[in-house]
Amino acid sequence: MIRLIVGRLAMGVVVLWAVATVSFFALRAAPGGPFDEERAAPPEVMRNIEERYHLNEPVLVQYGRFLAGVARFDFGHSMKRQQTVGEIIRNHAPYSARLGVFALTIAITLGVLLGVLAAHRQNRLGDHAAMTISLIGISVPSFVLGPVLIMVFALGLFWLPPARAEGFSSYILPAATLGLIYMGTIARLTRSGMLETLRQDYIRTARAKGVSERAVVWKHGLRLGLIPVVTYLGPATAGLISGSFVVEKVFQIPGLGYSFVASIQDRDYPVLTGVLVFYATFLVLLNLAVDIAYGVIDPRIRDKR
Repeated sequence: MIRLIVGRLAMGVVVLWAVATVSFFALRAAPGGPFDEERAAPPEVMRNIEERYHLNEPVLVQYGRFLAGVARFDFGHSMKRQQTVGEIIRNHAPYSARLGVFALTIAITLGVLLGVLAAHRQNRLGDHAAMTISLIGISVPSFVLGPVLIMVFALGLFWLPPARAEGFSSYILPAATLGLIYMGTIARLTRSGMLETLRQDYIRTARAKGVSERAVVWKHGLRLGLIPVVTYLGPATAGLISGSFVVEKVFQIPGLGYSFVASIQDRDYPVLTGVLVFYATFLVLLNLAVDIAYGVIDPRIRDKR
């Protein structure tokens, strides 16, 4: 297991370097720049700005300076705001993390319940109903589901606030918008994992010994049946937290996604690269956590590694 962790960490460093490098050169290869305006600034002003942000240096020199900063997790100062990139990440990441945790809770809870119900009632009404609900969750995109939930529960029934992050209730609609999309996939993975597990010999043995069906399903079957879900939780969690750009924009939540979209419009190089590397680091750590979780859930996998 130690060898696995060290190998994954080494691979993660390579991934972070690749993300940082691609984002650095891709942003500078795109047409336009962070200080391009309809009305051009005086040449002396532009020279001062370029010197302030080292834009007058050769690209490879800028790249070396950038990599040195990434190694220290120092992405410099925003070109458009009176903040460093580190301050922007610290100020906005908690909103995205809170939204992601709420959405993940909804996705796992509803997804596992629907998946277990579908597996236990295979090819019956419960199975068909659960899979229909999961299909709806997978099929409806967030930019459609979000406004629909706002129209129904905020503007129609007046049960919940339509936007902003001003309390627990304001996170319910955006978390549901994100969580219901991933809920469908988790339900299908849970169903397939449970169906395979419930056919195992030890399950038949437990039933032959007179173990109750509830204990067979929830105690003996669920643990191994959730292995496909655990595999999916790494990228799903990263997707919930890093892929909430549209939802944060729709619900006006000042998270990293909202800040990232604003930085794209401003061509704010340091913020864009800093947020991308931050998300990549988060994804690498999540995948490492998933690999460790394999060994905790199923000792056979740990022993093989």
